[in-house]
This record gives sequence, C-alpha cells and structure tokens, in this order.
Amino acid sequence: MNAIAPPLHRGMKELERSAFKKVIKTLAIKVPTKQVGLAKKSFQDDLFNQPRLRNVEPDPSSKETKLVLLNLGLQNAEDLSKEKQEFLQQHKWELVQHELELNYDFWTAEQIFHSVMPEDSTDIPSSFTQVGHIAHMNLRENYYPWKHLIGEVILDKNKNITTVVNKTNSIDTTFRFFKMEILAGKDDMIAEVKESGCKFKFDFSKVYWNSRLHTEHDRLVQLFKPNEYVCDVFAGVGPFALPAAKKGSIVYANDLNPSSYQYMKENIKYNKINSGIFPYNMDGRAFIKQAVKDLQATSTDEWKTFDHFVMNLPATAIDFLDAFRGLYHDQKDLFNASARAKLPMIHCHCFTKSSDAMQDISEASS
Repeated sequence: MNAIAPPLHRGMKELERSAFKKVIKTLAIKVPTKQVGLAKKSFQDDLFNQPRLRNVEPDPSSKETKLVLLNLGLQNAEDLSKEKQEFLQQHKWELVQHELELNYDFWTAEQIFHSVMPEDSTDIPSSFTQVGHIAHMNLRENYYPWKHLIGEVILDKNKNITTVVNKTNSIDTTFRFFKMEILAGKDDMIAEVKESGCKFKFDFSKVYWNSRLHTEHDRLVQLFKPNEYVCDVFAGVGPFALPAAKKGSIVYANDLNPSSYQYMKENIKYNKINSGIFPYNMDGRAFIKQAVKDLQATSTDEWKTFDHFVMNLPATAIDFLDAFRGLYHDQKDLFNASARAKLPMIHCHCFTKSSDAMQDISEASS
C-alpha cells in the first residue's frame, strides 16, 4: 500500500494551513449502488485501503452509482489481472479516474511535523501530557525553531486542548513545579482534573502535577483502610490525601509550596470533604515530627500514630528518612504499654538507574 502523505514544506517555521492541500488521483470502479458489496468482495486485494479514508465514495455524476476506489498503485485496467478485467466487462462496470481533495484538517499532527522538519529527524514531538485543558510538552532543544508551529498544530488537532505549554527547565526541587512557556492558545494555567473519584483545581504553573502518576495514586489509596491514619509528607494539591480522606482514612497532609497548600485547602472544600483531613504548610522534616506530635496529642494516655507515611517526592524523599530516627523515643512507654502498638509503613518514592535497584536504594537510605 502506498501511504498518502501531506505536501513537503521542509523548513516551514510559521504554520500556513493552506499549504497542506493535496489532490489524490486514483482509479475507481463505477458500479450500481446495489452491487457495491459484490465489487468490494471481488476486488478486495485491490482496494484503496488508506487510513481514515473510505473505499467507497459517492459518484458525482449519478445518484444511481457509487465509486469503489482502487489501490494507488493501479494506473489503468491493464494493471489488473486478466480475470478481473474480464469480471469488469462481464458486469459492465466502468473504470474511471477519481480525485480526492485533502486539506490541513485531514492530516495528523505527526504527519504535519514530518512534512516540515528535516528528513532525518527522529522522535518527532507529537506526544504530550494532558492536564485538564492544557497540553504539556517537553521539547528537545533541536525542535525549538518549530515550537510555536508545534503548539498550533497540537491545538488544532485536539479539540479539548485550549492551551499548549512547554517545560523550559527541570523541576524546582524546593516547590516542585516547572517553569512553563506558552506555545499556543490561551494564557490560562488554571487546570481542572478528575482523578480517583475527586476533582482537583490548581495553577499548573505554580504547583507540581503529573497525570502519569494516577495509577500509583490509586494503588496506594487502595491500601489505605477507613479509620487508618495517613501522613502525606509531600502532598501537593492532594492526589493521595483527598481520595484517602474521602475513603474514610484520617489524613494529615503537608506541602512546603504555599501555592500547593492553598489549592489543597480549596480542593478539600471543592470535594466537600468536611472532616478527616488536616492540611499543613511546612518543611517535610518538621512536618513529620509535628504530625506525630499532633496525632499523639489526641490520645494522651494511649499509643497513637500513623499507619502509613507517604513520601512521594522521588528526587529527594529518601533524604528525609533521617527524620524518623528517634521519632518515637519519648513515647517508648506508651508503645510498650499497648498490646496493639505497631510502627507505621513508610511509602518512600525514589529514583534509581542502577541494575541492582534494591542495593542502590538500600545504600542511599542507610
């Protein structure tokens, strides 16, 4: 099959939609409408078969007939087998030339990018992460000359996207957000996302949100049980904390970023969670100690602590594990006096490039 491609415009940096018009000429069999099925079956190996285009088109010259389009490699009747030529004559079907007019709207984003970028380009940047109405791209520097064209095409080809942004640097390790550049569309960074049965609203340019983590969010939340105590050390706008609280867990949730903290509080109200969640705006180490102290203060004569600590800051979370050393030293007597006392499970996310991940993580955390 000869694949149809848009016209080449190598080096185009500003999008010209009108430049992507193309006329496709193909051979077609003109058949009575009632015999279309027979024609398609009899010529199934010779059909047009192009992605997103039909093999049967209306006949502009008559309402009584249809055009069954043939493979682009066929130029005339002699290119068909003798048996099929005889079949055409037997049914008195006529071979005609047909033209299909394609324009910018037909081509995919990837096809447009291939037509304007250098022929040897690899990893054409047509993919993105969607955060509400925002398409978040991570372009390589060599594609920067086409960045605004890329943004416009992504905007055109995805009707539920109204803003296209590109990450301009790595994540801020203090407040966990990327600096963004708007490539196309509205300057509107207030995103709304549904995840794990909750709705989240936030300024994507000021907080950290990764839609690809939703399966990990769901996995952990499913571990939490109603009435269990959960301490979310790097909570962001609440993708772990809110679903857990909605499930019936008691959640103490913290984020150092003031914007994340404010949006977490807004999202608590937005989801009508009226109890069981306590937001903080502190350094992670200080929060771990404060949350343990605050929870224990709700039961002065009995051991009480968290069932789970969540530390979802892969770049640096492992460096905060030292906050747990001696954390319960002054509660030793309460621990020993309780027959049901147990220590919490710590869910610490981290990165490793080692072939022996467990060994690498053990060494980093020791």
